[in-house]
Amino acid sequence: MKIIEQHEVAGLIKDGANVAASGFATSILADHIIRGIEKSFLETGHPRDLELTTISCIGDKTPGEGMDRFAHRGLLRGLRTSHINMCPLLQKAVTDGDIYCHIYTFGALVQLMRDMGSGKPGTITDVGIGTFIDPRLEGGRANRKTKEDVAEVMDIGGSEYLFFPSFGLDVAILRGTTMDMKGNVTMEDEVTYMDILEVAQAVKRNGGIVIVQVKNLVAAGELDPRSVQLPGIMVDYAVVAPARHHMQTMASPMNEDFTQRKHVLLVDLLAKVAPMSERLAIARRAAMELRKGDTINLGMGVPEWVGDVAVQEGFFEELTMTLECGHIGGLPASGLNFGGCYNPEYVTHCSRQLDWYDGGGLDVGILSAAEVDRFGNTNVSKFGKIVGPGGYINIATGAKKMVFCGTLTTGGLKVGIGDGRLKILKEGSKKKYVSDVCQVTYSGLQALRRRRPVTYITERCVLEMRRDVTPEDVLAGEPLLELTEVAPGIDVKTQVLDQIGFEVKVSPQLKKMDPRIFTDEPMGYELPL
Repeated sequence: MKIIEQHEVAGLIKDGANVAASGFATSILADHIIRGIEKSFLETGHPRDLELTTISCIGDKTPGEGMDRFAHRGLLRGLRTSHINMCPLLQKAVTDGDIYCHIYTFGALVQLMRDMGSGKPGTITDVGIGTFIDPRLEGGRANRKTKEDVAEVMDIGGSEYLFFPSFGLDVAILRGTTMDMKGNVTMEDEVTYMDILEVAQAVKRNGGIVIVQVKNLVAAGELDPRSVQLPGIMVDYAVVAPARHHMQTMASPMNEDFTQRKHVLLVDLLAKVAPMSERLAIARRAAMELRKGDTINLGMGVPEWVGDVAVQEGFFEELTMTLECGHIGGLPASGLNFGGCYNPEYVTHCSRQLDWYDGGGLDVGILSAAEVDRFGNTNVSKFGKIVGPGGYINIATGAKKMVFCGTLTTGGLKVGIGDGRLKILKEGSKKKYVSDVCQVTYSGLQALRRRRPVTYITERCVLEMRRDVTPEDVLAGEPLLELTEVAPGIDVKTQVLDQIGFEVKVSPQLKKMDPRIFTDEPMGYELPL
């Protein structure tokens, strides 16, 4: 292992190289190294025409920050990722077709890193069948410039699977906290271990080089070997970064709450009840889908509020929350600290977490839905611009039960909530429940084939996927979704059915949503067994 300066990194990367960089959401970004690559390109034009592989494009939605530093025309020729929404310049380059882009599921890409490192020809999984990752739909191709599908369909024992082929990686740009003089790396200040081991193995298997950004150097032998997350035999170069370029997340320079060195009092953290809104109402109703002892995953957006509800209502300790980046237990952080976790009981590499998710480890997944259609499909990965699914498809496919959250309409929607009732003050100008989603991020028909219960929760109503129909019935025109609950104060025809762009069945036992959802005070709700 050799210690080098920031300005030396670019000289190690050949034009046209395939580069892999670690990171998740807003964390584990090797920012100091990436800044050096950007500076070299702007001054010399090299390295150029790189292909970047990253599980998710790290940023805080500020143009030019995070992995947006790769967005200069000519620096990249292509991108492989599962999520790009935090990097607006890269997102625009992909949406406009300036670079090609392959979109994977979060799980497939991290599992592929592991399989490539062990010399396998690729990764086989049934996660993604029936979604836009499936080559019979879009094949994960983000734009017209992207020619190859990310996967092919295989029949194994009469069942369909997706095969994601291996590809070569030349350079890994990774990040840890402390390195000894033999190259061993610990991650005590990082919010997650993410994929640094898997990426390093994949690159070394291909004969490439591994460059790691750290903030501390110690003598050989000083590190606890059980704390080492990346062994020195896999590290070629180290760059020591100043603290300002080694932020813990894009929002936090350093928060010990995310290092598990102390226990955080969650009641104090979330003692103040959030102001009543349509988002809180949806989160409260979503929490009612949970049972004592459930192991769950909460997605970004409205689902994040379910964790707050659980703390405020006093049943947080009766659930086990998880994050796809490797946390089990505790409370996931939100916003620009997403990826961090307060008081987890276990932290592992994300490839192991996704193996567990794909195998059915989650009892309930609670995710957002930007669009829902007549086939029960949801879309969060494309609406005008390319976003990507992140861990959405893995969570939604593997969970034993799925709950999707979002308002019924959007575009200026205003509501009044109080005294156990909901009032639509101004209807949204755009329907979110449409005949066909713009992109299939979640396949309703696949869920129906697997007989998985699925619930769709909005601020004014609840719909459920029927289990008394077959995919063939639905394809022939039979309604798949059934309206089961309506908020007090809402007119079923004008404010629900007329706002849905397809036919739904109205339950003969249609009931009112719990009025406690629509009050300013905590509900006093207890989880059932």
